[in-house]
Amino acid sequence: MRLKTALGIAAASAFLPSVASATNGYFSHGYGTISSGMAGAGAALAQDSIAAATNPAGLAFVGDRVDGGLELFSPRRKYEVEGPMAPPPAFSLQPGSYQSSRDAFLIPHFGVNHRLNDRHALGVSVFANGGMNTSYPGDNGGPFYGGRTGVNLEQLYIAPTWSWKFADNQAIGISPMIAYQRFEAKGLGAFAGYSSDPSALTNNGTDDAWGYGIQIGWQGEITDTLRGGLNFRTILEMEEFDEYQGLFAEQGDFDIPQMFNAGIAWSGIDRHWILLDVQHIRYSDINSVGNPMLPNLMTAQLGDDDGAGFGWDDMTIVKLGWQWQQTDRQTWRAGISYGEQPVQEEEVLFNILAPGVQEWHFTGGFTRQFGDSLEFSGSVFYSPRNSVKGDNPLNPQQTIELSMYQVGVSASIGWRY
Repeated sequence: MRLKTALGIAAASAFLPSVASATNGYFSHGYGTISSGMAGAGAALAQDSIAAATNPAGLAFVGDRVDGGLELFSPRRKYEVEGPMAPPPAFSLQPGSYQSSRDAFLIPHFGVNHRLNDRHALGVSVFANGGMNTSYPGDNGGPFYGGRTGVNLEQLYIAPTWSWKFADNQAIGISPMIAYQRFEAKGLGAFAGYSSDPSALTNNGTDDAWGYGIQIGWQGEITDTLRGGLNFRTILEMEEFDEYQGLFAEQGDFDIPQMFNAGIAWSGIDRHWILLDVQHIRYSDINSVGNPMLPNLMTAQLGDDDGAGFGWDDMTIVKLGWQWQQTDRQTWRAGISYGEQPVQEEEVLFNILAPGVQEWHFTGGFTRQFGDSLEFSGSVFYSPRNSVKGDNPLNPQQTIELSMYQVGVSASIGWRY
């Protein structure tokens, strides 16, 4: 396959819909079927052309190949309200249990890598983030008395990557990151009095934005049985959501946060790899995500620089993966990851819209080789129910509990050429 043709396929795939993925906040637990089967670990061990999503230096080690696949993802989210309603100026929610109806999504991923020579390679990885997708019924007026209510955030990433083996079994990689995101909000009219621009607060359809950043990584051999990897991604500077400049802080700004990733991979047991990754995501640096609801809602208007946000904390996620090469054609994988969820008890009201409360992910996967060039990979994951409960900040007589669990399955085909 000619590199020019493969890059064209990658560019076309950038316009496929990306909706949601198993979430650490709203970042995926893993990118690509192979890494996902090990709970997202892989900063030190690249095995496919989606590897630049985790560490761009990894493309120096995967050879000439194309990968493509789909994930079927099902998040099950609900919120429960207990306690009496109070008269204004309190903002009370209708007591009861309410479940989001959006619970099944298809997410594509794609990658291609081509060696220019023994030292240099060019590739493209296309992958997605998500999970901030809700749609609650309009019964009893809906959560905020504006009818059917929810948000939809979709993010797609294109990572053209240059990798360089600067020494035997040592490489660096650089990816100029291109990001595309879409957003829609419904049912938030009750907050119009708090907004700097009520006409750009809610029910304005889907708005989109492009943005950019850069990531750089190292991957290499430390000893005969130990590999290491490091990756840093800058904040991705995004265009503003003009149709929602009365909702998000900084006049509709919704940049994508900085991310660090480090990992090791050990092969001291014959035919086995043990992987350990640590990922850190700086949600608090993005005002529209990290600003707290209170006191900001009372001291600044929605859409202002200090406008209320979702109050998300930074996340640090530890990922442990295992891979067993049972035969030359059959590989098995498993993984577990944990990261303390970013939503605090005092932030439950706004996070009805985006209950990113997951902490544990349990995964499994396999790859089956067919001939010398073709392979098929599959993975599954389960993220058990987790919940956060706190007072309604605008009516402390009520409590709000957010909860979610997730399941998913992914399949991909890889072709070495």
